[in-house]
Amino acid sequence: MRTWFSRVLGNMRLRILATTAVLLACFFALSLLQQRGTLLERLDDDISTQLAGETEELLLLSDGRHPQSGLPLFEDVASLFEFYFRGEVPDEGQTLMGFVDGRLVHEELHVDAVSATELPEMTAFWLSQEVPVHGGRVTPHGEARYAVHPISVGGQEGHFVVASFPRAEQAAIDAAIGRDALFQLSIIALASALGYGLAGRVLRPLRSLAEMARTISETDLTRRIPVRGQDEASQIAGAFNDMLGRIERAFSAQREFLDDVSHELRAPLTVIRGHLELLDLEDDPLERAATTVLLTDEIDRMNRMVEDLLTLARAQHPDFLKVGDVDVAVWTEEVFRKASVLCAREWELVPGAEVVIQADAQRLTQAVMQFAVNACQHSGADARVRLGSVVDGQDLVMWLEDDGRGVAADDAERVFERFQRGATERRSSGLGLSIVAVIARSHGGTARVVPAHPRGARFEIVLPLTAPDGSTVPVEEARPESRVPAA
Repeated sequence: MRTWFSRVLGNMRLRILATTAVLLACFFALSLLQQRGTLLERLDDDISTQLAGETEELLLLSDGRHPQSGLPLFEDVASLFEFYFRGEVPDEGQTLMGFVDGRLVHEELHVDAVSATELPEMTAFWLSQEVPVHGGRVTPHGEARYAVHPISVGGQEGHFVVASFPRAEQAAIDAAIGRDALFQLSIIALASALGYGLAGRVLRPLRSLAEMARTISETDLTRRIPVRGQDEASQIAGAFNDMLGRIERAFSAQREFLDDVSHELRAPLTVIRGHLELLDLEDDPLERAATTVLLTDEIDRMNRMVEDLLTLARAQHPDFLKVGDVDVAVWTEEVFRKASVLCAREWELVPGAEVVIQADAQRLTQAVMQFAVNACQHSGADARVRLGSVVDGQDLVMWLEDDGRGVAADDAERVFERFQRGATERRSSGLGLSIVAVIARSHGGTARVVPAHPRGARFEIVLPLTAPDGSTVPVEEARPESRVPAA
């Protein structure tokens, strides 16, 4: 029993529908209570109006005078009652009574009303009144509303009593409210049944999400939830799919990182292990010093390799770029000053493009500095290295060219891949240019090399020349504080 109850309470669809149905039932109950109260108030007002109308009509007759003689129209109370009751018809639930000297002489009552003979206590109370009285009491026959008026005509005393018994009208109101309540409960039940089916369709992506979460493992992140529609549940499913995509890319980056590390570090570790074993057998101080230098160089190469691999892994993170306004002309000058001290070459700065872009200045500096390191490694001491930037249509091109050995046409695409070396390249980790490609892609651009360039090799980073709002910002219109130098 407890398990079934817990399972029912754990059903989101049932909880939502039950909560909605209870709220609707409470709302309808309050609405019906208010409606019943309003109808009863109107009934009370109608009864009060009827009682007042009957008594006023009788009082007008009792005060009537003959138009010629000016004498009263009636000699006594009995003749007044005889004339009044002759043409009077009681309203629903109403009893009209005329008493002369404490004796009931006339009575007219509706089929739903009660005779004075059935209300001896009430009758005694009415006859004891010496002034007009209006009120109500609860009797064995239900609530009674009354109006009592003592009358004196020709020295004869009497009492005129109008009593109303609204039990029939109240029963009719209660019956109508009951029918409305039954109708509204039927509507709630029908709406709940329809809502249960519709809720199942709406919550279907959430059920798929739960089933998918139970079946997904860290070795299979390729499955996705089918998303149909634009409702909240579908948006949750879409967000879950996006999260799975990010997790899959993170795992892929992690696996690639581990594969790359295991592949690339195997060789230097083997070299280090072999030379360490030989170091114990070496007695010549010069040979030991040379071995130490070789080991240090291999360790430094391993450190650079790990740093490059970490940079490639971090490229998958959303905070890889810190975007801001970059004045390309100022940035180009700053990068040139940094690159020109890397090696003894003939460095030449070509004036940069006069434009401000939205980019990460530090990452772009890192990419172009990698071009400069590559130029230093693959060009002679008498080579010339030129650096600049230019606007080409809707793109900004940041470039560096040298008089080195160049890049073969077959290697132009492969040089930006991990651990891919051109046929003319010297021994390296093969990660520098892949980092440049990642930085360019993170900015929405590309990195490329112009093969068989007359001066050797020309490497370029091509970025879209648009801000996030789709507009370009010329330098002359930029604020002074936006012209930040590259870090």
